[in-house]
Amino acid sequence: MADWAIITGASRGIGREAAARFRREGWNVMNISRQPCPVPDVLNLTVDLAVPGWEARVGQVLGESLGRAPGRVCLVHNAALYGHDDALSLSGEHLRRVLEVNIVAPALLNALVRGYLTDGSSILYVGSTLSEKAVRGAASYVTSKHALVGLMRSTCQDLAGTRVHTVCICPGFTDTEMMRESVGASEAARASTAARQTFGRLIAPEEIADVLLYCAQTPVMNGAVLHANLGQIET
Repeated sequence: MADWAIITGASRGIGREAAARFRREGWNVMNISRQPCPVPDVLNLTVDLAVPGWEARVGQVLGESLGRAPGRVCLVHNAALYGHDDALSLSGEHLRRVLEVNIVAPALLNALVRGYLTDGSSILYVGSTLSEKAVRGAASYVTSKHALVGLMRSTCQDLAGTRVHTVCICPGFTDTEMMRESVGASEAARASTAARQTFGRLIAPEEIADVLLYCAQTPVMNGAVLHANLGQIET
């Protein structure tokens, strides 16, 4: 039997490092995203989760790949959209697009994968420190990451009686392409962001990948919201 990690948004950042980490542990990995994952021996399924109607194709590939007596399955909801926006001027179109990727896609993928979740399987959600607090100028992202915690907690309850567990991992400032697009790619911007953590440095994506693998293998974490942020300095 083969263990499978199904990771959304594994083309870059935390998702890419998670794909590499699971592969090193001998898991098969499927990437669901718009761009391919550069990690060798990853099955790439090109899908834009912001555009409704992808479920049939994903379901077909899942059946072809996982239908042959899978071992454990770990579904990692990593893909996310982030935009600078304001809670008092959000457009419906923009908010719907963010929620489509950050909340609707995870819920639909849960339904598609549920039939393959054998004992020891897991559903992991990649949240954020913004899953439990807010900052200015990120209303749609904050809203969706708060909702992701609710979806994880509902997942925990609805999986009661199974041997499948779920966790929401909430990274802090991680040195990814998304972070650089948000705060700026200059050394000054990165240094300023790093100074907001008690360790005075950014988190490496590989560190979050290690946490994801740990959670995939640790059922006692079921239902937990796990902050992985090096300790943020609150102002």
